[in-house]
This record gives sequence, structure tokens and C-alpha cells, in this order.
Amino acid sequence: MQRIILTVTNDLNYDQRMQRICTSLALTGYDVLLVGRKMKGSKSLEQTAFRQKRLPCFFDKGFLFYAEYNLRLFFWLIFQKADIICAIDLDTILPVLLVSSIHNKKRVYDAHELFTEQVEIVSRPFVHKVWLSIEKFAVPKFRKGYTVNQFIADEFNRRYGVAFQIIRNLPLFTNITANDKQGSEKFIIYQGAVNEGRCFETLIPAMQQVDAKLVICGQGNFFEQVKRLIKEFGVEAKVELRGYVLPAELKKITPGAWVAVTLFENTGLNQYYSLGNRFFDYIMAGVPQVCVSYPEYKAINDIYNVALLINDTKIDTIAAALNKLLSDSVLHRHLAENCIEARKHLQWLEEEKKLASFYSSL
Repeated sequence: MQRIILTVTNDLNYDQRMQRICTSLALTGYDVLLVGRKMKGSKSLEQTAFRQKRLPCFFDKGFLFYAEYNLRLFFWLIFQKADIICAIDLDTILPVLLVSSIHNKKRVYDAHELFTEQVEIVSRPFVHKVWLSIEKFAVPKFRKGYTVNQFIADEFNRRYGVAFQIIRNLPLFTNITANDKQGSEKFIIYQGAVNEGRCFETLIPAMQQVDAKLVICGQGNFFEQVKRLIKEFGVEAKVELRGYVLPAELKKITPGAWVAVTLFENTGLNQYYSLGNRFFDYIMAGVPQVCVSYPEYKAINDIYNVALLINDTKIDTIAAALNKLLSDSVLHRHLAENCIEARKHLQWLEEEKKLASFYSSL
């Protein structure tokens, strides 16, 4: 049985993409080990079909965290037996490159996003320069890899001459109907990382104009700022922060929402050409969403018509779109029914086949 080690920097319990990938690989017949980070307050690891390992760190953010984690990961990996080592995004790529070179093992790059084009990186020139230098050094040495959409694959090919495959981040199929939330209290949901560039600076004040509650499930580097925005705009009664929510619990919460939001600032290529997990998760849950009209989202919506697209992320634009979906029952039902139909096509089953084929080819 071939052993695959996959490496991330986050808390393993909340990474739905990696849970899907590792479960699929384990069920295909690989010995799979997912390595992540042990954080303050981390809950016990959930039982999975694959093995898991957490590395503790003294530092929890910034340069010192990344330096410490990469060192710990390198020294841990160097003593592990593996046939394939997979780096998930740029923040674990150096230890994987070094160890796979030392032990002459196959290496894979799984790019969830265009890491160097994240708003929190491109807005900091020195930080951007450091990560871009790491990308230029390491990515060309990964001849095998995959990413989540065509734009990122094309960009890596343009920059470094690598031909990465596309394995979209689609959810597992779950059974729901468009009528599940009839009669329930209407609420709006945001699920995912509470990070810079997710438009909380305009979403939170927009809630002043919206007669419904916004439930935010997730945490991230903008979480404390969101708390301050809620207080600043006096919407404490309209915005509920639930913090980290386990995937199993999230699958119960999301289908009950009336509206969802997928918002990104148009700052950096990673934002503009994003294809966020939440976009597909909302479709799978049968929930119409307000979504930015960026290329990847528009291309899918042109086919399935599951979202109300907006051309900018200003306060009044977001508020008007949310109110439209909250009040227009005909439009809401139409989009919800389209979600139910789109779910049959936008699910993990086909991507799982691509994943199995990719690793088999190695």
C-alpha cells in the first residue's frame, strides 16, 4: 500500500476540502496521513478514514509562526516513510520540496489558490516579495500538481511552465429539498474563513438596512476587526458570530438559511479569479446566494442560475441584493429550485475520479 503524506498549516477538523481529498484517497487504497497544526483550543481530532497528525507551535501567526511551523514540519517529515508527499499551498512547500529531494520521493503541489495574490499578501510589499520568491524557487520544481480552476492552472503555466490539472473543490452530495426551510425564520449565512478581502467592511454596515440576522460561521485573521465593526455600526442584534463550526454541524445549519453570501474584494488576482468553497456548499445546501460577478462565478451562474450576482461590493449594493432575495419569493424559489438541479452536477463524485486518476498516474 503506497503512503501519501499531505501537509497543511490549519486545524484539521475544519478543512473540508482536505477531508474530502484524504477520505477519497484512503478509500481508493492509499495509506493517507494528513499533517496539520495544533492550535490553542483545538478540539480532539474527529474520527476519519485516514490518519492525522498535529504539530504544536509556540507562535500562532506572522513570520515567526511560518518559520517555526516549516522547521517543525521539515524535521518531522525527514523521519517519515512516504511514497508521495503533497504540499497544500505555498506555506508548506519548502519542507516538502527539501524532504522529497533528500529521500528521492515523488512530490505533488495542491494549490487551493494563487497564494501570492491574496489581498493580505499583495497589500504588504515586503511580505509579497518574500512569498513570491518562495513561489519562484519552489513551484517550478513541482512538475506534478493540481488546482481548483482553469485561471490558476493557466497562471502557473504562464509563470513557471508547469501543467497542473484541475480538481474543483466541490462538495459531497447530500439529500435536501427546496422546501426544507419553509416557515422557518429567515437568516443569512456566511461560512468560511473570516479573513481580509471578504468584504466584511461593507457587509457589516449593510446589515443596518436588512431586516434579517446574519450568521457568520468561521474565524480568521479579520475576526477581531469584524467584532469591532459590529459594535461600530450598532448591529449586535443582527449579526451572530459562531466562530469555528465543525463540518458535520455546518451541514445542518446551512440548509436552514434563506440567503447566503459569497463576497470578495476586487483586490489581487486571487480575489478576482477566486472560486470559493462556500459558493458550491451553498448550492449543495439549496440556498440562493448573493455573489460577486467575477469571471469564475459568472461562468457557472450563466449555466445554472443559482445566485443573484452583484457588480460591486458597496454597502448599498449588498443591502439591496440581500433585501431582494429576502422579499422576492418568486425569485428566491426559482434560484432555490435551480440549486437543487445544479447539485446533481456540481458534486465531488466526478472530481474524485480525477483525483484517483491523478495519483494513479504517479
